[in-house]
Amino acid sequence: MPELPEVEVVRRGLAAHVTGRTIETVSLRGERVARRHVPGPRDLEDRLAGRTVTGAHRRGKYLWLALAEGPDAVPDEGLVVHLGMSGQMLVTDPDDAEARHTHARVRFTDAGHELRFVDQRTFGGFALADLVDGVPEGITHIALDPFDPDYDRDVVVRDIKRRRSGIKRVLLNQTVVSGIGNIYADEALWRAGVHGERLASSLTKPAIARLLDHARDVMAQALEQGGTSFDELYVNVNGASGYFDRSLAAYGQEGRPCPRCGTTMRREQFMNRSSTSCPRCQVRPRSASA
Repeated sequence: MPELPEVEVVRRGLAAHVTGRTIETVSLRGERVARRHVPGPRDLEDRLAGRTVTGAHRRGKYLWLALAEGPDAVPDEGLVVHLGMSGQMLVTDPDDAEARHTHARVRFTDAGHELRFVDQRTFGGFALADLVDGVPEGITHIALDPFDPDYDRDVVVRDIKRRRSGIKRVLLNQTVVSGIGNIYADEALWRAGVHGERLASSLTKPAIARLLDHARDVMAQALEQGGTSFDELYVNVNGASGYFDRSLAAYGQEGRPCPRCGTTMRREQFMNRSSTSCPRCQVRPRSASA
């Protein structure tokens, strides 16, 4: 699943291209694209027609378009866009040929560029939800991310300090702080010189604060470079890939020298994925499982 920088790049593109426009028709292909919308794809098509997009919003890794009954009305619903592993929201000319794996086309009343959802692996899709204080139901439990104006780092530090789980597991917990996934967790931990299996409660509050700052900094740098793309599945709304993968110091760098000390980077199993770290800069705690 794309992480905060990748989703923010898409959000900005959508905000620039669809805000203030009214949906004319929506065409959904198959059932999977609307499987999170319980009434089904035909209901979703009908309910989106005539709605005005008032803005594109994000919390952590979650993206939605705010919808209202008109350009001056208060938005009451959100079209939640799940990008999954390979979902792409593309702004295209209506006359352009459809890309393979196109699952949705959104046309607007101004007959300008349309919005298409392309998803090779079909893990993504759309769902319509009521807004609660501007946030779709089902997302309200997600914590604020480090770029949110209301984010309070000190509150997050105190929460993390109370947890007796490995610090990487805590960083990935979207109810603690949102937006950080496997890529940027590895990068922040490397920058902080902390092994992901270190108990969160064993870190000092200043160390936790520095780690959160590193996470924010690395995501900000990734955002400047359009995010991280490995296989061209993640792209901006114009089809362009991000290039932060060229700047990664830890994630996916197993077998290469640590950029800081030259020690060979190691890859370890973590949950159902992996972690990459430096054996010298990020000493593995003795209590961690082999």
